[in-house]
Amino acid sequence: MNAETSRPADRPQSAYARAGVDIEAGDRAVALMKDSVARSSRPEVMGGIGGFAGLFDASALARYRHPVLATSTDGVGTKVAIAQAMDRHDTIGFDLVGMLVDDLVVCGAEPLFVTDYIACGRVVPKRIAAIVDGIARACRATGAALLGGETAEHPGLLGPDEYDIAGATTGVVEADALLGPDRVRAGDVVVAMASSGLHSNGYSLVRQVLLTEAAWALDREVAELGRDLGSELLEPTRLYALDALALIDAVEVHAMSHITGGGFANNLARVLPDGLAATIERGSWQPAPIFGLVQQVGGVSQADLEATLNMGVGMAVVVAPEAADEAVRFLMSRDVPAWVCGEVRDAAQGSPRAELVGVH
Repeated sequence: MNAETSRPADRPQSAYARAGVDIEAGDRAVALMKDSVARSSRPEVMGGIGGFAGLFDASALARYRHPVLATSTDGVGTKVAIAQAMDRHDTIGFDLVGMLVDDLVVCGAEPLFVTDYIACGRVVPKRIAAIVDGIARACRATGAALLGGETAEHPGLLGPDEYDIAGATTGVVEADALLGPDRVRAGDVVVAMASSGLHSNGYSLVRQVLLTEAAWALDREVAELGRDLGSELLEPTRLYALDALALIDAVEVHAMSHITGGGFANNLARVLPDGLAATIERGSWQPAPIFGLVQQVGGVSQADLEATLNMGVGMAVVVAPEAADEAVRFLMSRDVPAWVCGEVRDAAQGSPRAELVGVH
């Protein structure tokens, strides 16, 4: 029976199906996603899809002198509403994996595996398979295995075409290679890595401004964007993991900050020690048009915009001053747009831990 074949006419519908949960549809979804999950595997993965738990051979950690496990969990927020409205579900997995794996990388950890959770109002096998395929492709792009997951049908709680996704990831790093505030020194330089757009944060604001207040349709062609609005809003999150890990091996990196909810300054401040502050020059880059569009159409203040959106920077790297130019060259050679955007200094009394100055 293929994935789109319904149950035989002579088979009575189960009580659970009458309540809105279709176990057979769930089984068809699993069958459709098997190949995608298999392609995201690593040598340490044991067993296959369908078990109660994902298995990962921990003897792989024996190559570490003092392995430290890192873990992260997250979702993609209301960006799923855009995917649902456009009926396009194969990219939202990149947003999920980006939110998970790139949080690990900032401490220097290598991502090992990811698990996902999909809650939906109704299991549509092809839709679930498309979501998982995106997650699996993103896992391959970050070096992590998609080790397991769960799809739950919640009729009555979610509409038939509604879903939400979340996940968790685990990685490993040498104890003496942990990146963080204790390594940062006055005089260090901040290198920015460009975002691909909004990534997966601030969509409640963006949707309120553009879709609700301005009443723009997702298929509206927007000259400033060079494409329709929906395609811009659904642009997948740039994945930094492999480039960030390669950079750590190439130059002296002291800290990294994944620029997600809360904006550039707030996230950079999290990796700075007491007594030091960072100044970021807005004039060092020009944010993509979508950011200015949200500000202009919604009358959003600069402060609100920068406290909500990434403003064109998805990852910030704090490096030794002598390593800054090499870091930029290295990232550019890997097709990651990068530039020097600021520096770390001794903090003045009462000054913010990180601040953006100047104009774009």
